[in-house]
Amino acid sequence: MLWDEFTTLRNALWIGGGQWAGKSTVAGILAEQYGLTHYHYDYHDARGHWDRKVARRFRRGEALAEPDPERMWIRTTVEQAVEDSLASFVERFEYVQDDLRALASPYPLIADGWGLRPELVAPITSSPRRMVVMVPTEEFRLYQMRRLPRASNIRRNVSDPDLAQHNRIARDLLIADDAVAQAKRLHIRVIEVDGSRDVHAIASLVADHFREFLP
Repeated sequence: MLWDEFTTLRNALWIGGGQWAGKSTVAGILAEQYGLTHYHYDYHDARGHWDRKVARRFRRGEALAEPDPERMWIRTTVEQAVEDSLASFVERFEYVQDDLRALASPYPLIADGWGLRPELVAPITSSPRRMVVMVPTEEFRLYQMRRLPRASNIRRNVSDPDLAQHNRIARDLLIADDAVAQAKRLHIRVIEVDGSRDVHAIASLVADHFREFLP
């Protein structure tokens, strides 16, 4: 595939959805099996995107304070945390598009991440079939939280770590529910992960959905 910044975004494959559904693992499996270039949203978002956000605020003359865990997880309502996250996804998606436009690769691209929202991806992709939304069931989400240290991490540097973790989980659940609602509205495939199939079976299901676009 010849690199072209104007078609890179239109021809990419996208995996969005809820936290702890296995999006990155599935994208990695497909990248290896089909020779795709894998863009891992969380990796870039935790590094270069934060730097760009700080630089943007500096240019605007806005405050450059570090995130305040107490305000984020204790003093903010869950509903406000959801609203703040959805608003931040819009800004960060600009950075994703810049990253992908600059990614010169002879191979098709597959991008995964919970910030790859259906309502953001749909306007720039050539077909709704180029995206899937993966969400865990309640039971599988609880299983992942017991199994993955990063999923069960209780927020430190807050007055009430248990409440902070409870609020974080509630926020993530509402964001996942909204992703499903947006996907259905935009005719984007939703795959519910309940743990009855292993990650390779889920990857095969996603590959079958993407089959017309895979090498």
